[in-house]
Amino acid sequence: MTAHTPTDATLSESEIVELAERALADIAEVKKTVGTVIFGQESVVEQSLIAILAGGHGLLVGVPGLAKTKLVETLGGALGLDARRIQFTPDLMPSDIIGTEVMDQDESGRRSFRYVRGPVFAQLLMADEINRASPRTQSALLQSMQEYHVTVAGERHDLPRPFHVLATQNPLEQEGTYPLPEAQLDRFLMQIDVFYPDIEAERRILLETTAGPSGEAVKSVMTAERLIEIQSLVRRMPVAESVVEAILRLVRSARPGNGHKEADNHISWGPGPRASQSLMTCVRARALYEGRLAPSIDDVMALAEPILQHRMALNFAARAEGMSVRDVIGALKRDAA
Repeated sequence: MTAHTPTDATLSESEIVELAERALADIAEVKKTVGTVIFGQESVVEQSLIAILAGGHGLLVGVPGLAKTKLVETLGGALGLDARRIQFTPDLMPSDIIGTEVMDQDESGRRSFRYVRGPVFAQLLMADEINRASPRTQSALLQSMQEYHVTVAGERHDLPRPFHVLATQNPLEQEGTYPLPEAQLDRFLMQIDVFYPDIEAERRILLETTAGPSGEAVKSVMTAERLIEIQSLVRRMPVAESVVEAILRLVRSARPGNGHKEADNHISWGPGPRASQSLMTCVRARALYEGRLAPSIDDVMALAEPILQHRMALNFAARAEGMSVRDVIGALKRDAA
């Protein structure tokens, strides 16, 4: 830890204000840099940055061609992270992600195994079209996303810090896609839905990306060490009791059997405690992103969909009525507000 961040877990109000102001300036530079490459999609950029500031992983869902891959590349460059990309395909194997052992032979003829690291050893891993690989290959990321290390031939290999996975996923209705296992979905801090750009953003895309050669590499405006400092600050930000109660009320209402009519009638299974933990961290990150020193109940409601929707499943009755998970979460938010 550098001298910029006090090591004492308890910070005075003036220290938090000073650290938050510096962090806000750095975050503003990142947003400005990303905005020179990604046009529109403000909510997508916001949620992606919040996921990283909170120290978690993000799942970007949308049809091809919406600059999901470009966004991840741009974030990696702006944040100064060692970024790598894996294109998921049906024939991708787990060893293509975590690496494998190869046999070496020295001059005397003695043979030994040597571990060759895979692309998972990065600070920002872009898992492109993650749901085009088989569930067996998708599961290769489970240990690294949760425990921040991989195990090969009984040996533990720690991943670099910080470590983030930003995965892109095509809608399941498209041909050649596999649904992600529920256990892996739960490892993603947020599901970030990427929609079509509005007309003004698309006009700018047409004018600025089709004339002349593509732009230069994104300028790095932050370092990995500085990002870790900001992530530490996020976890130290105070949270009011009213916000804690709002998180508990919302998440618990999304579980069938807790007496909430909407959940009992339309939800097959609901979010676990990891959803509450995710909300607790992300509301802090959103407050800092917007220049505030403490989160509010509005932050809880704003982040309810990206944090809860991939941790819930509708029952047959809800699907028969044409409902979506977003519809159910909207009803839960109205009752929890």
